Amino acid sequence: MIRVLLAEDQGMMRGALALLLGLEDDIEVVAQVASGDQVLPAALEHRPDIALLDIEMPVRSGLDAAADLRERLPSCRVLILTTFGRPGYLRRAMEAGAYGFLVKDGPVEELAAAVRRVLAGERVIDPALAAAALSTGPSPLTDRERDVLTAAADGSTIADISGRLHLSESTVRNYLSAAIGKTGTRNRIEAAALARHNGWL
Repeated sequence: MIRVLLAEDQGMMRGALALLLGLEDDIEVVAQVASGDQVLPAALEHRPDIALLDIEMPVRSGLDAAADLRERLPSCRVLILTTFGRPGYLRRAMEAGAYGFLVKDGPVEELAAAVRRVLAGERVIDPALAAAALSTGPSPLTDRERDVLTAAADGSTIADISGRLHLSESTVRNYLSAAIGKTGTRNRIEAAALARHNGWL
């Protein structure tokens, strides 16, 4: 049996995926979690072969959880399954050690086949997303620019961002200015929107 850990914050989606995968003769869902911080403890307890992770989850993202698993439980292979087919997410998932990346609107047979292929050591990537990732290129943002832009996305003031990230206001302005320049946008709201659309945040 292929042992699968399922991480998905939407209860109905998580239940449906578990049910559908459970219908396969060779797949068993051994753990289900609803937030990114629960992935590693559940994986260490249940020792799955595959971790099927959503990206956007509470507390820690699926990308963070994938990196945790690569470091602490490298025998568990990660397959990202997400609603958000953003090129930057694909690139970041591969950097975090994921073996596969699929979007949720595909057929369930494709998901079961992907689980088997990832267990066999293959890389499984949504073809349209792979093409988009190649055309978009890597994120031009540094980690710090990404942090500041993420903090600015909700309309926070420079002072708010400065306090939250423990940076001086002039440093925050410099990072925002650099991010706006690199994204070719007119202001920090546009820069954050473009970066989020491309999966860089």
